[in-house]
Amino acid sequence: MNLRSVTIAGIIGVLALSVVGFALNSGGTTHEDKLRIAYFPNIVHAVPIVGMEQGYFAEELGPDIYIETRVFDSGPQVIESLFSNSIDVAYVGPGPAINGHLNSQNKNVRILAGATSGGASFVVHPNSEISSASDFAGKRIAAPQIGNTQDVSLRNYLSKHGLQSVEKGGSVTVYNIPYPDIHTLFVKGEIDGAWVVEPWATILETELDGKRLFYEEDLWPDKQFASALIIGNTDYIRNNPETVSSFLQSHRNTVKWINENPIETRNVFNAFLKSYLGQSLSNEVVDTALSNLQITDDPLLDSIYLFAEQADSLGYLGRHGYDISEIFYYDSDSVEAMT
Repeated sequence: MNLRSVTIAGIIGVLALSVVGFALNSGGTTHEDKLRIAYFPNIVHAVPIVGMEQGYFAEELGPDIYIETRVFDSGPQVIESLFSNSIDVAYVGPGPAINGHLNSQNKNVRILAGATSGGASFVVHPNSEISSASDFAGKRIAAPQIGNTQDVSLRNYLSKHGLQSVEKGGSVTVYNIPYPDIHTLFVKGEIDGAWVVEPWATILETELDGKRLFYEEDLWPDKQFASALIIGNTDYIRNNPETVSSFLQSHRNTVKWINENPIETRNVFNAFLKSYLGQSLSNEVVDTALSNLQITDDPLLDSIYLFAEQADSLGYLGRHGYDISEIFYYDSDSVEAMT
């Protein structure tokens, strides 16, 4: 099977799972002592995938804590599940993390740790003439759903270069659509470029002859920005301090293993795709995608504050200002302080 067939099959699988979230490892059994974790089926979320597939989460949490995972493909869906008490912790981008914190009752969503830095790029269609920011005028650009991390980055980039989307009176048409639809429009030549995360950026580049105009980290101070974070429900954190502390330790252990074992990480990731989506990606795509991001437990605080400023300047954080001074939580000492 060629790369295109494999990729499209995987994309269809992702789309099928992303509608409401797909529960894994549930077993149909009720457990009082459990941890429900949400994440996405992409390489930016390598930590939870590896942590679960290699058993590092289960090893650290022990046999008395039952782990249930749910796979999503949309940050807002994750936040809704967190609000409805369907999940306890989740791996998401800074956009959903900030919105979840601000929109939850009593700011009941906190950032627990970092997971990934970087891993997003702007990819130009091979038939488009975009070679610099000045060429964005009059073009059709795609990004995931409105308010998503990549959407904020795209619109902030346009604003910095004196451009606006059509709905704001500008000339740039912005399509906020799911990743599979971005892929479809790219195939049809109906968009000029897309602001996407890995492995989608590498897929558009290697499979569809797209041109990677820039890596998003090149636009950030020190070329670092949080692209995946762990967030948690504050009530769960308060009521389960030992479980949360053990989970965070397993997260740190997994980060270390991934950084020491990139080839094995690729194999684990592809095995996950094969098992849950029915198809995997080529080794080349996964290796390239993994090399384009940094796995880290550092939440990169400065980038979160800067991202919030950008989202606020776009009107995404409400009309009356915002306060994320209480958004961060880090370790077991902090858990104990909340009890």
